[in-house]
Amino acid sequence: MRKIIIAFESAANSAKVQEIIENAGVASCVVCRSASEVKRAVHKQRLDTIICGFKLREESCEQLYQDLPDDCIMMMIGPQSRLELCETDGIFKLPAPVTRGDLLASVRMLLQFQQQRVPRQGGYPERSEEDKSLVAQAKAVLMDRHGMTEDEAHRFLQKQSMNHGAKLADTARMVLSGDIYNA
Repeated sequence: MRKIIIAFESAANSAKVQEIIENAGVASCVVCRSASEVKRAVHKQRLDTIICGFKLREESCEQLYQDLPDDCIMMMIGPQSRLELCETDGIFKLPAPVTRGDLLASVRMLLQFQQQRVPRQGGYPERSEEDKSLVAQAKAVLMDRHGMTEDEAHRFLQKQSMNHGAKLADTARMVLSGDIYNA
């Protein structure tokens, strides 16, 4: 079973997230309460997946992410207003409050993404121009037909991608074909 890091400033939040993830058999968790603990766990236990809040005692999780090796992946859970302040590409964001099902689906997607990820400079595989175009077209459809902002359309595509266990480009194809959110 994969091991992941759970890092929240609040012990109650850490315990709740840990309980949900471990009881579902998704992963075993190493709980950290500070950025320095996360860094030690990453380096000593060679862990590469972090589920965290917006900030820890000594620094924001966005600052922490900058100090981690390129092969690490992070999902930040917090209020939408806080998540919007995070400007670092590569950090997955999950708005709180979050349901048990959404949390588990998101963690499974994150682990699947990490397993399939191809290391390169900067850490993430580059999307093809065709995939970028499909995602842009799907966002445009969602914005036009459903009055979403670009950020809302992108989050919708990400969430549907996680829920269906599909790549973002495949989810965009489903939106364009009317298989998802056809109204």
